[in-house]
Amino acid sequence: MGKPIRVCLVGAGRVANVHANSLVIHVPSGSLVAVVDNNQVALHSLAEQFEISMRFLSLDQALDEAEFEAVVITTPTFSHTELALSAASAWKHILLEKPMALNLKDCDEIIAAAENGKVLLQLAFMRRFDPEFVSAAERIAAGEIGQPMMIKSLTHGPGLPPPWARDLTSSNGNLAEVNSHDWDCVRWLMGSDYLRVYTEVANFKGQARGVDTENYYDNSLVNIKFENGGLGSISAVCPCDYGYDARVEIVGEKGIMQIGKLKGQAVTVGINRDQGLVTPIFQTWPMRFEWGYI
Repeated sequence: MGKPIRVCLVGAGRVANVHANSLVIHVPSGSLVAVVDNNQVALHSLAEQFEISMRFLSLDQALDEAEFEAVVITTPTFSHTELALSAASAWKHILLEKPMALNLKDCDEIIAAAENGKVLLQLAFMRRFDPEFVSAAERIAAGEIGQPMMIKSLTHGPGLPPPWARDLTSSNGNLAEVNSHDWDCVRWLMGSDYLRVYTEVANFKGQARGVDTENYYDNSLVNIKFENGGLGSISAVCPCDYGYDARVEIVGEKGIMQIGKLKGQAVTVGINRDQGLVTPIFQTWPMRFEWGYI
């Protein structure tokens, strides 16, 4: 094996910790050498945890003072375009967290910059690497359930998103921040692009939790028609409170396939006659998709 690819992690929040753990513990061909964040508390906390000595308040500073071949960008969506363009212009390969950007124009600019810089650009859709989703995609492609006719996907997140993610001007809301994985995986598993979509949103919990952001929504239902004639739906709830829930059902011409389950562990506990049986569920997305991220 050649020299490890040196990586600069941009951002030091929850997602950054997941990527740092993958790089440091599970990916011998990668070496996490630098961390960037303008929040010094988060920056030093992550860097200390993973023993990273090179710490910077901006990507520009890191590009000037550190040597690395790739960046992993984990910052809020509204910052993606500027950071990705800077990395591509410095000839750094890019793993970019979803969603890619706030609008198609910015997405096209990032793609063009990567092509001009001859660098690799990848969106961090970890479900495409999750063992269960990969197996399902392979079995669908092999014809096990026949041509998919209908796909139903849900992602329900347990907690209230941070303020910037609740604001449509900086995030496009939960349908982008939480459910971009659903948008990606249903077209992947159907093997077709979208022909049209229709969406209804609602705000059930915002007022009780002090959310006064204009146009905030915490529940969504999406109906989809695919170019190949297939049908689909996406169910989105965040916060759902009961845990992290990500499941997909594909109905084919010959059969049905279900991916994922609500139960997080194969453990069932009997406590008393009144409470009945209790089983753990996934509490967070890092727990559910640990191996997908790795």
